[in-house]
Amino acid sequence: MGANTKTVTDSSFDSDVLHADGPVLVDFWAEWCGPCRQVAPVLEEIAGEHADKLTIAKLNIDENPVTARNYQVMSIPTMAVFSGGELVKTIVGARPKAAILRELAGIVD
Repeated sequence: MGANTKTVTDSSFDSDVLHADGPVLVDFWAEWCGPCRQVAPVLEEIAGEHADKLTIAKLNIDENPVTARNYQVMSIPTMAVFSGGELVKTIVGARPKAAILRELAGIVD
């Protein structure tokens, strides 16, 4: 993963995401997913620019199917925002940076 994003797994999801101090965007992705590869550098940029307000975590659904199933992730990339242990927003599909930032308004601004 990139320098600004964090890798989470089925076993670390509870502590890394649900018990995080601030909001966490979880990128559900897989190696074989073209749109996931498109959005990865965008999320890396956002993670670097907004590290004080938002943690961006990446969860490979092939290696960690339990969490993806628990949150009913049906297509990837799916970006799920958690705050206070609760799912507060879901963004499905690759989007340009400006569109992702619009979705994150109120969280990163």
